Amino acid sequence: MQALIPNCLILYVASVAHSVEFYRHLLGAAPLEHHPGFASFQLGERMVLGLWARADVLPVAEAAPGAAELVIQCASPAEVDARHAAWLATGWPDLQAPMAMDFGYTATTADPDGHRVRVFCPTAS
Repeated sequence: MQALIPNCLILYVASVAHSVEFYRHLLGAAPLEHHPGFASFQLGERMVLGLWARADVLPVAEAAPGAAELVIQCASPAEVDARHAAWLATGWPDLQAPMAMDFGYTATTADPDGHRVRVFCPTAS
């Protein structure tokens, strides 16, 4: 039997339309599909981000926003700073201002439902 390779990450959201606007701006792309209860965005060649209306999820799920992160690698610390500045200008939450951590230079915001979005530039080895 072949190994399974996950190809979709789904976030449960209060408003698909509101979340689509956040991720459209964050990713700089239109959704692949957009329905009242579900939308999706391409994240690279084989990964899709799904946004599912929390009220429609079956089986019913108890989910704590902020318990996981969508992480986007940047090419430089300057890009991390620029993305953080753009988040602030948009009014998105500043969960973590740019700072150096063990794994690299990073900053964190949140989507309308509190799901974390982190950008980082890895520490040079």
